Amino acid sequence: MLRCLKSSYFNRSSRLDAIGPSIWSSILVDMLIFGNYAIRIWILRSKFMKAQGVAYRNLGRTGLKVSQICLGTAFRGQADENTCIRVIDRAIDLGCNFIDTALYGGGQSETFVGKALKDKRDDIVLCTKVFGSIGNSPNHVGLSRLNLLRALEDSLRRLQTDYVDLYLMHAFDANTPLEETLRALDDMVRQGKVRYIGCSRFPAWKVMESLWISDVHNWEKLVCIQNQYNLLNRGEIEAELIPLCEQFGLGIMTFSPLAIGLLTGKFRRGQTPPPGTPWSEEKLEGLSPGKYNFKEAMTGRVDRIIQTLIEISAKHGQTPAQIAIAWVLAQDQISSPILGADLPEHVDEIFAGLNCQLDSEDLASLDQVSRVEPIQRYA
Repeated sequence: MLRCLKSSYFNRSSRLDAIGPSIWSSILVDMLIFGNYAIRIWILRSKFMKAQGVAYRNLGRTGLKVSQICLGTAFRGQADENTCIRVIDRAIDLGCNFIDTALYGGGQSETFVGKALKDKRDDIVLCTKVFGSIGNSPNHVGLSRLNLLRALEDSLRRLQTDYVDLYLMHAFDANTPLEETLRALDDMVRQGKVRYIGCSRFPAWKVMESLWISDVHNWEKLVCIQNQYNLLNRGEIEAELIPLCEQFGLGIMTFSPLAIGLLTGKFRRGQTPPPGTPWSEEKLEGLSPGKYNFKEAMTGRVDRIIQTLIEISAKHGQTPAQIAIAWVLAQDQISSPILGADLPEHVDEIFAGLNCQLDSEDLASLDQVSRVEPIQRYA
């Protein structure tokens, strides 16, 4: 019987919503004949199906395994709690075990994540960040011990949990000594409220200084960084941060792999950006108005990159966005790109492209059109 179940286990669809009537009939027969044993097998089968197509990677040199896609939950000002929770649920159903949040929307993002994960917390690697906190005093911002301790307690309350797996410094604080910040983070790890620590948007030399300080004092070390990385923005991270992370075994989380939507293929030079996007001045109900200058961003180089994505996507039967994501995933040094979604359908599109394998010709074309030329220095 186990052999029979195992056979059907590997041959059925990876999506629960695609299960046909014949399979449901098989399940009912199994349950009638084998009772609780069949139910337990079906639960294990469902968990496997959810993870099909999604790879898991170690975060740097840690033993922490994270899905190759991290779900970002800023939600672009989306205020519909039910929709946001459905987005999170859909990503988890498709195999995502890595969720990134922060003080977005005045804490609204963490609140939504907390509600969505209430019964799933142990299965998820939860990352949140600290820099600001809710308050108006000068001590409600930055990486001081005071603000870190207060911000963590507030995040734990909103997230409805007693620990976070990964706690990141959201930006570098020039007004607080790194020793003060790193000692506070070390205390949080020792207290069991934080499992791992990292940083976001730090310059390479400050990442290196943080590692050195922690080493000297035998404090908890950074395990990952988080920086922007996409076909439009390669220079800083490739020149310094990626080599540093490879040398010291840090994981790399990247945000904005689609360059705030520019790499979706929906934007072209000389055209009006679609309404409701971050690049449009036309506001749609439920979404924050655009705040980026489209004309300045849409340079000739950007348009050539988009055209290359469109051509490669036609070759593979994928969307330009899926090709842009596939390019990031093809970079071996990257642990997980962070991708946000406003609707569950957006999550489906993201995960549908995970099996797209770019060949050497594709990668060479994208590298050539997006490569940043080094600055020539003359003695």
